[in-house]
Amino acid sequence: MNARTTRTLAAALSLTAALAISGCSSDSGSASASGDAPKLTVSGGYMPEPVNDQMAGAFMVIKNGSKTADKLTGATSPLSDDLQVHETKDQKMQQVQSMDVPANGELKLERGGNHIMFMGLKNTPKVGDKVTVELRFEKSGPVKVELDVKERTYKAPTSTNGSSH
Repeated sequence: MNARTTRTLAAALSLTAALAISGCSSDSGSASASGDAPKLTVSGGYMPEPVNDQMAGAFMVIKNGSKTADKLTGATSPLSDDLQVHETKDQKMQQVQSMDVPANGELKLERGGNHIMFMGLKNTPKVGDKVTVELRFEKSGPVKVELDVKERTYKAPTSTNGSSH
């Protein structure tokens, strides 16, 4: 009976920590015992409506509010068994093992640039649907994100120092 209580408490604490990391909880202050883990939040997540069930892209901004850099190392989703981290260089897309999330900075995953690619979709989401993705990092715990499925022509609002291209 004591072991069950301990497991239940551990599960509750794990869930609370996961919610705090993903930014889903209310302002709870810093309850973390180790202040050196990166503090990551994700905003503006979306997926343009896929044309077919072959592939789809995911875009978002991952912010790191700590002095410790991290790396995006992968992603998982019920929508596909094959999610890849892609960078775009010289207008060519290629899969990479990881992407830097700089200390006190951000990693922008945006159209025409770096993104997450879903290969071989299990179904084709429609505008208005939500797609769940769990982002994996080198140092931080996983962060669960809900992507809004948007029109194929949707362009995310640009940030204050973003350009129109």
